Amino acid sequence: MSGVRTQQPEAPAFLSGIDRTAFGSVVLRAEESGRPDRLFNDPYARLFVDAAGVDWSRWSNAPATGWGLLELLADQVAVRTRFLDEASLEATQSGCGQVVIVGAGMDTRAFRLNWPADTRVFDVDVADVLAFRSTALAKVRAVPRCHHVEVAADLNGDWATALYEAGFQPQLPTVWLAEGILYSLSASEADRFLRTLTGLSAPGSVLAADHIEDWDTLRAARAAISAELVTLWRGGPTGGPDSWLRGHGWQPTVREIDAVAVAYGRPVPLAFDPTLHGSGRAWLFTARFPGRTP
Repeated sequence: MSGVRTQQPEAPAFLSGIDRTAFGSVVLRAEESGRPDRLFNDPYARLFVDAAGVDWSRWSNAPATGWGLLELLADQVAVRTRFLDEASLEATQSGCGQVVIVGAGMDTRAFRLNWPADTRVFDVDVADVLAFRSTALAKVRAVPRCHHVEVAADLNGDWATALYEAGFQPQLPTVWLAEGILYSLSASEADRFLRTLTGLSAPGSVLAADHIEDWDTLRAARAAISAELVTLWRGGPTGGPDSWLRGHGWQPTVREIDAVAVAYGRPVPLAFDPTLHGSGRAWLFTARFPGRTP
């Protein structure tokens, strides 16, 4: 590369709303990947951060009464990523031959995880997001470690049809990965989302996901960045993940994030530290679909 300094590209047009929070997670994955004690390695996260051309420093700005958003969520994102990496690989090693990453964003699991032979990984997101990611990955000649399929679809629309048309086989057990999705849905939207997954799932399919509660300090940290970020937290499923999943016919294993963090040798994520007055809760879970009863 020559020493000529090129103009920094403008921020991608899709970087608003949930996509902007997804990029906040990319920033944290890049930071985690540079740690000597990292819980995972995402060699492409920094690539996306640089390509976005956005000044993320204000995401560390703390309101007068708390912490900045990146500080609050750093360990949560690290622990969540490691947990979902392990859950996805374990499910594919146990017989799930296809993986669907819903709302994939800048997810690079298709490129960085050692999938079993013949695994098919479908990344579902809107076309602009997938195009940005593909362009950045092409510049470093990134090669997927699976049969990788991009599915351009809006989760608010008929994304199931797009998935079918991309080669998804509903008769095969599937790993469904929903990272950072549920909190942005209303209760009714979360129910509709899970009904869609259930209708597409063969017996033995596995859902791996996370969910978080909102609380005052987390809300204030978002408000210090933009009002738009405040309204993104819409509650998600009611009654907690366990009862919600069981109500739709799934068999869940749910863990509080503080217990998972300790198991990984990390402090309890600041945003969900139960010793802080009024803090919210966060869960990591897998759920198995046994099939429909006659």
